[in-house]
Amino acid sequence: MPSVLSFEQILLPLLSAFFYRAWDRQFEMDVKRIRSEYDYVIVGAGSAGAVLANRLSDDHLIKVLLLEAGGLPDVMTEVPLFAGELQESKYDWGYSTEPQTTACLGQVDRRSKWPRGKGLGGSSLINYMLYVRGNSRDYDNWAQQGAYGWSWEDVFPYFLKSEDNRNPEIAYNGYHGRGGLLTVETPNYISPLGHSFVEGGKTLGYPNIDINGPAQTGFTVPQGTVRNGARCSTSKAFLQDILNRPNLKILINAQVTKIHIDNHRRARAVQFDYEGLSRVVFARKEIILAAGSINTPQLLMLSGIGPRKHLESFGLPVIADLPVGLNLQDHVGSAGAHFLIDKPYSVILPRYKNSGLIHDFLLKGEGPYTILGGCEGLGFIKTKYTNSSEDFPDAEIHFISSSPSSDGGRTIRKVQGIGPELWKQVYEPYLYRDSFSMYPVLLRPKSRGYVKLRSTDPYNPPIIDPHYLTHPDDIQTLREALKISIKVGLSEPFKAFNTTLFEPSFPGCEKHQMWGDDYLECVARTYSVTIYHPVGTCKMGDPSDPTTVVDSKLRVKGIKNLRVADASIMPTIVSGNTNAPVIMIGEKAADIIRGIKPNELRDNK
Repeated sequence: MPSVLSFEQILLPLLSAFFYRAWDRQFEMDVKRIRSEYDYVIVGAGSAGAVLANRLSDDHLIKVLLLEAGGLPDVMTEVPLFAGELQESKYDWGYSTEPQTTACLGQVDRRSKWPRGKGLGGSSLINYMLYVRGNSRDYDNWAQQGAYGWSWEDVFPYFLKSEDNRNPEIAYNGYHGRGGLLTVETPNYISPLGHSFVEGGKTLGYPNIDINGPAQTGFTVPQGTVRNGARCSTSKAFLQDILNRPNLKILINAQVTKIHIDNHRRARAVQFDYEGLSRVVFARKEIILAAGSINTPQLLMLSGIGPRKHLESFGLPVIADLPVGLNLQDHVGSAGAHFLIDKPYSVILPRYKNSGLIHDFLLKGEGPYTILGGCEGLGFIKTKYTNSSEDFPDAEIHFISSSPSSDGGRTIRKVQGIGPELWKQVYEPYLYRDSFSMYPVLLRPKSRGYVKLRSTDPYNPPIIDPHYLTHPDDIQTLREALKISIKVGLSEPFKAFNTTLFEPSFPGCEKHQMWGDDYLECVARTYSVTIYHPVGTCKMGDPSDPTTVVDSKLRVKGIKNLRVADASIMPTIVSGNTNAPVIMIGEKAADIIRGIKPNELRDNK
């Protein structure tokens, strides 16, 4: 029988032997004095920034500086199952929302914690690695709203460009790329629970499909951005092999504090803090902000680009009066559908500290450590509030082969901010018991929030208010998605595990009939979860539209030589997880900057 060992005793030393030693040496060799000027200065080495650095520096005559506030990845980031453990670590900016009035009522201070990636790879370093592009209608709607050149036909080639899909049954169906830099594959380990989830979807009429193929409505065991069982972040995919390019400089632990704009409204230089000193570097051609939906609008506002009244309230000069920070959207869901089982198939902390499973992961890239943050299934479903005849699902179920009780309160309780009453009443009775969860998520929420400055101190986190579930349609859709989730969890394929719902009533919901409409609405408002997809705070569209910040070429309106290329430019949130779309944005932005047209890309492929 395998001996049970602590993570510190076995896994960390072994992982260190397998990952990042060569990376560290190679990176350390590249740390030299930076120049005073580069052709392009990219702010943020995340899901889009890493792509941009790779593609722009491919021209050896172009000098590129990539600035990242965080540090290098380490061995913890390699293990897909440990995604949740990375929240509130050194790789997380550690943001929280303002107290919510209509959601998060059972969470500490009625706040939702908002992890955002900080380090080489950005949020691709800490996310759940799910490879989902969204729905083709999302992008067609962008184009119809004024984001010209961003229809599905326009963006599809850029998904293919990045992708190296390694599952033959999917890779050759005409909807995927092969040979790209970003590895995409299905984890080698799938528990019986994951298979039952897909079969449960079939009982409700949802087929088992490739959700990135010709149709999106259906259930699947998801593909992820993983390589040989380990995480494939954008730092691994796009940066690790090009660190020795002489025309590319990557500076880690360098936090940008301001963009300098001259009297001709031209972005000229980037100010950043590095090794205890404030420094300035100039850009001959352009400055590209790829710092994400929170940091990018904060940096723009600190630099004088944002809503006039808001900037003036801090005494900041207004260089461009633009709606920076508005239009904030996020995929919000409910964590109320938890199920108890009587078979040993769940991700329970003590069960996974054993040397045999560690051996499988290290030497074969197999076993439970390859599970995508515990997520073994995705279901794209239609509630009664969407058109049943269209392939445009309005909710997504994340199937997790555990519950907040599974780790005894060590991680999930902390990182999701579960309040003491909610924890004691609902989760404490089931500590370390085998269970699974359904997390239904709104794909196209109608609620809109904002990011605002808290102060002029760039190290002071901004005000983040997503206004969760403030639009009445959102709670109705989420309620119906919870109903469908419960039907799947209690369907015939799960009966083999003697599946039952968690019994305790959610605090504050006791007055409602258990599992009735009012009760489910109360549950959704009590435990409201982010799926970590903030977008929209630098909206892209027609320059004449007063709600837009950047045009279709990602240029900040009224400012020369300044672009934004990250999730903040999305006019509306896509119907799916956002990491793959942000990588696509990086790919397309690079070609826009280089003057390469989409038809040329298709011809090359």
